[in-house]
Amino acid sequence: MFTNNFDPVAFQFFSLEIRWYSLAYIAGISLGWLYCKKKLIKDQHVLVIFDDYITYLIIGIILGGRMGYALFYNLGYYLTNPIEILMVWNGGMSFHGGLIGVIITSKLFSSKYKTNQFIFLDLVALSAPIGIFFGRIANFINGELYGKPSNFFW
Repeated sequence: MFTNNFDPVAFQFFSLEIRWYSLAYIAGISLGWLYCKKKLIKDQHVLVIFDDYITYLIIGIILGGRMGYALFYNLGYYLTNPIEILMVWNGGMSFHGGLIGVIITSKLFSSKYKTNQFIFLDLVALSAPIGIFFGRIANFINGELYGKPSNFFW
């Protein structure tokens, strides 16, 4: 059985560690942003406000993902150590928490700009596989999401 031993730290700048996982978030959001702006968005109004939407989206992904992890996976620990919810460098993000965060921030953004939130949620749905791909690569580098060996013929 193959077990990877990749270093989860891509590079270090003095005492600041840049991890593969954070680079996956940056790459996924940046490429998804470009894909939406260059290929998907045809409405000029949406194109103008889309850059502002990305800020909301990043906040929704990070806060939602972290809160989802704290609530769904380790609630007892974070109830006794609530300040550690903010310590994202210690790891722990939840896809479904991030999804809920994106839905909430999309609703807030569309209410502020008086647009249909489903326009933005459709753009997220079409570009999210880019970020999910990079996230799975980062999970592999971190040694997460592994399964047990199979005896199936392939």
